[in-house]
Amino acid sequence: MKAIAVIPARLASTRLARKMLREIAGQPLIGRVYNAVRSSPLLADVIIATDSDEILQVCRRNDWNARMTSTAHRSGTERVHEIATQVAADVYINVQGDEPLTRPEHIASLLQVMGGAQVQVGTLKTPAAPADVHNPNAVKVVADATGRALYFSRAAIPYDRDGGQPRYFKHLGFYAYRKPALDQFVSLPESSLERSERLEQLRFLENGIPIRVAETPYDTVGVDTEEDLRRVEEIIRKG
Repeated sequence: MKAIAVIPARLASTRLARKMLREIAGQPLIGRVYNAVRSSPLLADVIIATDSDEILQVCRRNDWNARMTSTAHRSGTERVHEIATQVAADVYINVQGDEPLTRPEHIASLLQVMGGAQVQVGTLKTPAAPADVHNPNAVKVVADATGRALYFSRAAIPYDRDGGQPRYFKHLGFYAYRKPALDQFVSLPESSLERSERLEQLRFLENGIPIRVAETPYDTVGVDTEEDLRRVEEIIRKG
């Protein structure tokens, strides 16, 4: 199974300005993510997909494999789809550009869940830390007994009505797609649930495209704020 990883990277960001080029322990965030993804031996290639000439030039100076993609894309998934029209593969891994704590185990779990030819979309979950359960920046996911996603939300799901202390799972920013699923995604309009939660994966669910979810014990810290940046830098410096 030929798999390539695509890292969508745009310079504009709302909560943390120019975050792709912000340094973490002496290296730009996008470089941290690129090198972390490249540590997986299961990938045929790793490509940074950007709409910023500034990011492209930084990548070229550091010999990070990068390609320019359209400025019209509204989501990282659309950016991955553009790469999928140019580079042939069986599976496309989407690693969000703000995931510097990516591990080879994340990639391995994604590819394992895509082992069945019928699986079109896969992603990851990890047990949610207590601080993440009610944090809207930590997306939660619930899945059925076979590992198929039922819903993703910024709210605490499932709701603990009777104090039964259910298990909560945090969704991690990693996806795997087959090209037909990407083709279908970009042909569909933004869905109402996607618009409400600002979670693009809900477009798949709302249009009847199942997402398989694999569990990993390895949590990550997505960099969205200055606090996240400092937290990741401390983790990296401590090894």
